[in-house]
Amino acid sequence: MTLNAAYANEIQLIDALRRRDETAFTILVDQYHVSLIHLAQLYVADRAAAEEVVQDTWLGVLKGIDRFEGRSSFKTWLFRILTNIAKTRGMRENRNLPFSAFWEAETEPSEPAVSPDRFRPSDDPQWPHHWAFEPSPWGDHPEERFLSNEAQAVIRHAIEALPPAQREVITLRDLEGWSSEEVCNTLLISETNQRVLLHRARSKVRRALEQYLDPSSY
Repeated sequence: MTLNAAYANEIQLIDALRRRDETAFTILVDQYHVSLIHLAQLYVADRAAAEEVVQDTWLGVLKGIDRFEGRSSFKTWLFRILTNIAKTRGMRENRNLPFSAFWEAETEPSEPAVSPDRFRPSDDPQWPHHWAFEPSPWGDHPEERFLSNEAQAVIRHAIEALPPAQREVITLRDLEGWSSEEVCNTLLISETNQRVLLHRARSKVRRALEQYLDPSSY
């Protein structure tokens, strides 16, 4: 049963949840549980811990739904509950937490979006600052290579190796399909921060894929 099939809109769904309607709760769990797990795993040590964080999140929803005022979307409210619980759990585990809440692109622009070694030096006699070697075109690679288990593993490992804030943003944008507005509202970061973090993360993942698809270029 989809959300739209059971209720006309989110307001009716939330009203039903306030009445402790089990169907409404089941719909919400079906819709968001997997994404909650994915996000929780960015903060805690393993899948089992993430499952516990998500269980606590749903308990928090049931306890707090009567106080939900609708100033943000239910989705934003739900995932803020999760991040608060997950960060607390991660601190207890001494795990490095995503730092997007206090990272500022405007004041910390030092990390380049693309590695400098991909460009010619400033004293190059012909093409200063131009590409030393351009990004590899992917049109020559069969689609099957992109969809293979090996390629998917390369992507996963590249994302796991990202700095925490970049990993956080690319997971929500590209793996979970969130809009930039949803990411900013949930993680409480500016649009500029979100855009820079996503660009840097995508550049690194693309480079990892280039190395996989065309090792001779590196």
